[in-house]
Amino acid sequence: MKMIFKIAKTELRNLFYSPVAWFLTVAFMVQCGVYYCAPLVTSARWQDITMKSMPKFKDWGSSLTVQLFLAGDSIFKNALENLYLFIPLLTMGLISREVNNGTIKLLYSSPVKTREIVLGKYLAIMLYNMLLVSVIGIFMLLGIFQIQHADYGLLLSALLGFYLLVCTYTAIGLFMSSLTNYQIVAAIGSFIVILILSRIGGLWQKYDVVRDLTYFLSISGRTVKMLKGLITSKDVIYFLLVIFMFISFTLIKLKSGRESKSWLVSASKYAGVVVLVLSVGYFSSRPAYIAYWDTTAGDYNTLHPNVQKVIKEMGPGKLEVTLYTNLLGGGAPKGFPQGRNDYLTSVWERYQRFKPDIEFKYVYYYDTDDKDSMVYKTMPGKSLPEIAQQVANGFDQPLSLFKPPAEIRKMIDLQPENYRVVMELKYNGQRTFLRTFDDATFWPEDEHIAAALKRVMQAKLPRITFLTGHLERDIYKKGERDYQLLVYAKDYRQSLMNLGFDSDTLSAGREIPTDISMLVLADPKTALDQSSRDRISEYVNKGGNMMILGEPGKQQVLNPVLQPMGTQLEDGKLVEVTGYEMPDMIKPMLTPGMAEMARDGVSKAFYSKMADGDTLLTVDMSGTASVAAADTSGFTSKVLLATRPGKDWLKKGALVADSAAPVFNALEGDTRRPSYATAMALSRKVGNKEQRIIVCGDADFMSTIRQKTSLTFVCREMFCWLNYEAFPIYGPLAMPEDGLLRTSYAGANTTYILFVWVLPALIALVGTILLIRRKRQ
Repeated sequence: MKMIFKIAKTELRNLFYSPVAWFLTVAFMVQCGVYYCAPLVTSARWQDITMKSMPKFKDWGSSLTVQLFLAGDSIFKNALENLYLFIPLLTMGLISREVNNGTIKLLYSSPVKTREIVLGKYLAIMLYNMLLVSVIGIFMLLGIFQIQHADYGLLLSALLGFYLLVCTYTAIGLFMSSLTNYQIVAAIGSFIVILILSRIGGLWQKYDVVRDLTYFLSISGRTVKMLKGLITSKDVIYFLLVIFMFISFTLIKLKSGRESKSWLVSASKYAGVVVLVLSVGYFSSRPAYIAYWDTTAGDYNTLHPNVQKVIKEMGPGKLEVTLYTNLLGGGAPKGFPQGRNDYLTSVWERYQRFKPDIEFKYVYYYDTDDKDSMVYKTMPGKSLPEIAQQVANGFDQPLSLFKPPAEIRKMIDLQPENYRVVMELKYNGQRTFLRTFDDATFWPEDEHIAAALKRVMQAKLPRITFLTGHLERDIYKKGERDYQLLVYAKDYRQSLMNLGFDSDTLSAGREIPTDISMLVLADPKTALDQSSRDRISEYVNKGGNMMILGEPGKQQVLNPVLQPMGTQLEDGKLVEVTGYEMPDMIKPMLTPGMAEMARDGVSKAFYSKMADGDTLLTVDMSGTASVAAADTSGFTSKVLLATRPGKDWLKKGALVADSAAPVFNALEGDTRRPSYATAMALSRKVGNKEQRIIVCGDADFMSTIRQKTSLTFVCREMFCWLNYEAFPIYGPLAMPEDGLLRTSYAGANTTYILFVWVLPALIALVGTILLIRRKRQ
């Protein structure tokens, strides 16, 4: 060990007696300074402006630690992207310089062992790498002082990822330096090897034999998790294995130069190292052997305890997940073999952390039963197999990979899933579908996966019953005013079906089951008969939860149902005159009552900011009545949606929406109050449970046309509240606490000057003086 340290000391001395190390240090410091200080100055300037104009301003609501260090043009992102430019210049002369100077012969003739030479030189580079880490560490300390509640766990994880990556690059550079006497060739060789390792993860991913091999060898993305604050044993071992591999290659190369053995011997040694690395890497990347450490303050990389609880309830039984990919269906490329590792990483890796015995299967097919589909229109006159062959050629996939319609239909009926990419979950003999969606995210999220896991466990899911028989909104139709998108749309991630709710209809007047989670009466157009009202009253008196949605002009239909609950829909229609909307288009605000209904800290904090006037959220309601409550029924009322103060009035007379702007007319019975409620929550104690009821003066905001444009999470919050927050199984991220700077714009400018100009100039001056003195000696 003493000899290793001596060689490392000598190598470090030679390193800092050359201009390369000083130049790289100064360049790296300037780069880090610019990419930390520039966004800091921008954020500080806007924070000063905002705090002066908004006295109630608390924070930005997003992580400044991420913004300044990890996102966009931040310090870590740019340091890692440009690292490959620095390292080859640093390592190109490690071995080749000894050969060119003739000192390698002296080392060989001395009692110094080859491994001591290699390890000593690599130790010197590791120590220099610590200097680069120290440069970033300076800005990390600045960030901890300049950001309120900075997430230092995230920063330390990112720093570890940076150090492991730079050590890996230097191990590659060390080996390339041993292959040639020309330093520039060694530098270019390092560039090439780093490029290959960065790109190899995307090569031959369609072939099962080499997919996992090339994906494991890829260095690209290995620091992604660490930059997000998640340290895994798989990634750490990967870096250590690659470092070990290239240091071993260097030893083999130097020893082969001193020994007169066949090239087959050296080749077998190289092969042995590769086999050892791949074997250890394979087993260390198996889900059952991976250790995880989420260093972030809010455990952002870990499944929420609500979702963990679902997985824990499953027990040790094996979960089988089969991905069905239709060559002719929506999202097909996402399910192709070359996307398999991305699919596992983005969807299931976090679940394997808590349930490593998940078994994954893949089925590829082509099928469609729609003769009017685009596949026939784009290729007229061709049969389905001929079309499939052309599409397979376009995607560069062998048609033999895909099962024909007759074969896949014997296995499973995918017609109800519209023949798109879908997953089937099997557990203890039960099965259910987990769907993908036509949006930017595509794959299901935690609330969808948790709901599917509940289904295969045959857990009790919330049951919603929609009353019919009086022209209510239809949950099976796709019309603009209907609720199919809200309830049953399989390709819509916010539909109640995909969130874990079971829904059905019941004719009004029939006996209402007592085991349902809630009853929904959505905008009946004709009056309910006495029998129907009695059934509803009986259900409510027993403590059943309910949602009632009305429309202006039909108040008399619902008020007989609402009056026993101490509430009613007021006669008339709310009006708001603006320069850009029809007068009956109302945009009520979310109220602080929604904060009490919210299930997680993020929503509560957001609603609380809204209550303080820091932000404003509105819901589109195309024609709504006002909801009024009395205190005579035993219910406690809470306003959920309310019009903005002074903006609206309740018009009792006829409203002509497509002519001149309506005018307030008290003689016609119009009334004006500071604000009107358009949605209200009622609650009371019935026995040992809390009964919950929601009344809305508008039914359109849950319809198909408004689900596509309005705030869909409001609907989810309402249904969630009515089933006591059990579903959707919510897994929210914690609200970032590091959303405020401690420094002002002036302080940020001072930081910029000091760490972009002054400090690098001082280091450059010290390096110049040292090099001049060295040259004179």
